[in-house]
Amino acid sequence: MKVTLFGIPGSHPVMSARLMLKHTGIEYRRVDLLPVMSRAMIRVLGFPGNRVPALKIDGRRVQGTQQISRELDRIKPDPPLFPADPDRRRAVEEAEAWGDPFQQIPRTIIWWALKREPSAQVGFLEDAKLVLPATVLAKTSAPIVWGARRLNDSYDETVERTLAELPPALDKIDRWIADGVLDGAEPNAADFQIAPTLRLLMSFADLEPLIMERPAGRLATRFLPTPPGHIGPVFPVAWLAPLRPAPSPH
Repeated sequence: MKVTLFGIPGSHPVMSARLMLKHTGIEYRRVDLLPVMSRAMIRVLGFPGNRVPALKIDGRRVQGTQQISRELDRIKPDPPLFPADPDRRRAVEEAEAWGDPFQQIPRTIIWWALKREPSAQVGFLEDAKLVLPATVLAKTSAPIVWGARRLNDSYDETVERTLAELPPALDKIDRWIADGVLDGAEPNAADFQIAPTLRLLMSFADLEPLIMERPAGRLATRFLPTPPGHIGPVFPVAWLAPLRPAPSPH
């Protein structure tokens, strides 16, 4: 097969696709596009939507993590991405589908953070396959950050509200792990969908300790031992208060 993966550097959905390709043992060529500009470029490449990851397999175009997982499972069913048992498969599919909107949490907050700490972009660009070096891209990225903030509503009120949504989301992931839907002996599509989102959240110094101590943190580091980058403390203390557990009564 001739397989090409189109994505953007540091993208957690693209990392999901990379993990699935690695799991299935399918070799591929990787093409990185610039954030924001990728939306137009991916259309020029003939894909119907404007988002990545986008996969071209022997001329066929597949877009989005859920579509990619099913196509890879179809063309390379061993090792599988979904359990054979129908009930277990439904549970994995439910977790995988939930993981799609969960991807928006770090997408919303990271562009807010990079506006305040632009030098942090270098770490996320080190693995990029682009013409310009990471340091140059970071220094000239102001228009991209501006556009990404508009696309993701990465402004104070939304970011504060999005951070408050994180604890119940982590509780849900921990329950799936306890039930064996996630982080089981055999990796599945939901693991590959959710782990990169968690790992990107853990690249924030403000959030990493809150996730690392959970089963969700173990899931993230199992599949991605190295974080995709690092962002120092950046959020106001008041915004982080809902994320911290209440003190135990004495």
